Amino acid sequence: MSAKSANDPRPLLGGIEAGGTKFVCAIGTGPEDIRAEERFETATPEVTLQRAADFFRRHPRLPEAIGIGAFGPADLDPDSPTYGHITSTPKTGWDYVDIAGYLQRYLDVPVGFDTDVNAAVLGEHTWGAGQGLGNLLYLTIGTGIGGGALLNGVLVRGLLHPEMGHLIVPRAPGDEFGGVCPYHGACLEGLATGPAIAARWGRSAQSLPRDHAAWGFEAHYLGIAVTNLILAFSPERIILGGGVMQQRHLFAAIRNNVQTNLNGYLGHPYLTRSINSYIVPPGLGSRAGVLGAMVLAQNALDQRSTRPEP
Repeated sequence: MSAKSANDPRPLLGGIEAGGTKFVCAIGTGPEDIRAEERFETATPEVTLQRAADFFRRHPRLPEAIGIGAFGPADLDPDSPTYGHITSTPKTGWDYVDIAGYLQRYLDVPVGFDTDVNAAVLGEHTWGAGQGLGNLLYLTIGTGIGGGALLNGVLVRGLLHPEMGHLIVPRAPGDEFGGVCPYHGACLEGLATGPAIAARWGRSAQSLPRDHAAWGFEAHYLGIAVTNLILAFSPERIILGGGVMQQRHLFAAIRNNVQTNLNGYLGHPYLTRSINSYIVPPGLGSRAGVLGAMVLAQNALDQRSTRPEP
């Protein structure tokens, strides 16, 4: 925790990484100045959101704005009546929960809201492995799989937000596992998440040795997904985070598979000679999401300051 003076002129920001498994809340001004932080399991909406709000209320100085990076699907359209809500999530009890509205009403400060992976790509762009790059992609592989992309410095959104975790990927030879996605069965998320590994092998990813067959399947599916994302978005760097990617030996296998899949089609040196610095872990480590949520808080504060007076 930082011991910086309360007289620091920078705005004090709050960040929430609202995950389906855990919430991470933090207060500070950036990665070198985190003044308080708390992690707790995601329980019912009432219990979880109240605990998050109480975390900020307990601090001697209330943040000037809060940013929330939430699991999805989520409504990001400010003109929608369900803006700031989780929508059709498989997370029991969280369908159409108004996360942003709850915290804005309780804390009475500006609230920025986006997906957890969009928050993470913003955090990495601002302070981490994506600094100085306008075209960046962040993919997290953990309890679920999700991706956020910046193109020319702007978050990619469309009809909804991208759902990179539900890419349909071709089967690895010999793989007959049915997948765990409740919507698509054997999509990327259904085949390559931590829960998919546990369901397929009867053991958690953390307990499997490096030479286990699980990692060959994992590198196959993630290599295909990353190849497709390179072809679709042409990012200047791809960051792979999440609990499964704590298995750092996966990076080399994924990079090799991407090069094999591309088969020389894209001759850029980033994809040939420099691929080790092209497909990388998060520079902010496990704090990418909550620090990115602070960027969302700063954006919300900036938008309020530039809004014309009524």
